Amino acid sequence: MAEPRKTSLYNAHLRYGGNIVDYSGWALPVQYEGLTQEHEAVRTQAGIFDVSHMGEVEVTGPQAFDFVQYLVTNDVSVLSDNQIAYSFMCYPDGGVVDDLLVYKFSRDHYFLVINAANVEKDVEWINENAKSFDVNIKNLSDEISEVAVQGPNAEKIVQKLTDTDLSKIEFFHLKRDVSIAGANCLISRTGYTGEDGFEIYFDHEHADNLWDKIMEAGKEEGLKPAGLGSRDTLRFEATLPLYGNELDRDITPLEAGYGMFVKLNKENFIGKNALAKQKEEGLKRKIVGIEMVDKGVPRHGYEVYADGKKIGFITTGYFSPTLKKNIGFAMLDIEYTQLDTPVEIKVRNRSLKAKVVNKRFYQKQYKK
Repeated sequence: MAEPRKTSLYNAHLRYGGNIVDYSGWALPVQYEGLTQEHEAVRTQAGIFDVSHMGEVEVTGPQAFDFVQYLVTNDVSVLSDNQIAYSFMCYPDGGVVDDLLVYKFSRDHYFLVINAANVEKDVEWINENAKSFDVNIKNLSDEISEVAVQGPNAEKIVQKLTDTDLSKIEFFHLKRDVSIAGANCLISRTGYTGEDGFEIYFDHEHADNLWDKIMEAGKEEGLKPAGLGSRDTLRFEATLPLYGNELDRDITPLEAGYGMFVKLNKENFIGKNALAKQKEEGLKRKIVGIEMVDKGVPRHGYEVYADGKKIGFITTGYFSPTLKKNIGFAMLDIEYTQLDTPVEIKVRNRSLKAKVVNKRFYQKQYKK
């Protein structure tokens, strides 16, 4: 089996006591001090994540807008330069190739941020569908490092390292050529935690210095290095999906509950007909929130039952550090998705009682 790849920050993780695991073929820290401490730091102060494993694809050329508009489900025609959209790439049958962020630099220049586990598949899909458009596709994934600084103190921390006024960068906007601790960076304000914060993209050579400078700047603001563990619990509480859990080849964006990012009034995009048909006919299943009544944690893949039959499965489940409850997301047959519907989760040889709840577990604290 191949050795996991190392990001440019691998040695920094070792210096800061990261517990390294193999994640999608990358050697990354699952935690440092502990999942709960890192989760709480992001909710109340700030955390810094290495997200250099994410993929980046550049789309340029005279038909860049036409191609991206056809490739993704959201409407990129409404984007101004330096604005960002969350979207999906779908198969013709409506299943999800990947969820992604579309950064618009200009009408003929886009930057797509895709999931680490899907880079190879996504790039192949993008290239295949670009053939009839006058565009250039460049996979930049191996050339870029990225950190995310997240939490209520994120702006205060990063502001210490730059002359650019970060308060002027609005939510889901970006700014290029920002000097941070002497490194030329692309900075954006999106976040995958439910908190305010920034994503900072830069050349590998700046990685160690930037990480250390940000950690130093965050000393008095309670900044902690944070791993994959808290990244998952944070995004889950904030009702943000993870590819392979809430989204995949066999789950459509509508079933996952993200229809607001599928613009069926657009002229055309891959998967439009299938998704329009699914919406017209009505969903047969969808993802809902689950709260345990009995003691136990609902884990990914556990089966869900009601009326003596299997009605679905858990996509993500945790003990929520913020809510202090055992909660999860579950894909359930549509007739069992009403709030307070009693269900049972099969945990090994036991059936544990649970109920359907609103899946908006946590009120997002983004800067509006």
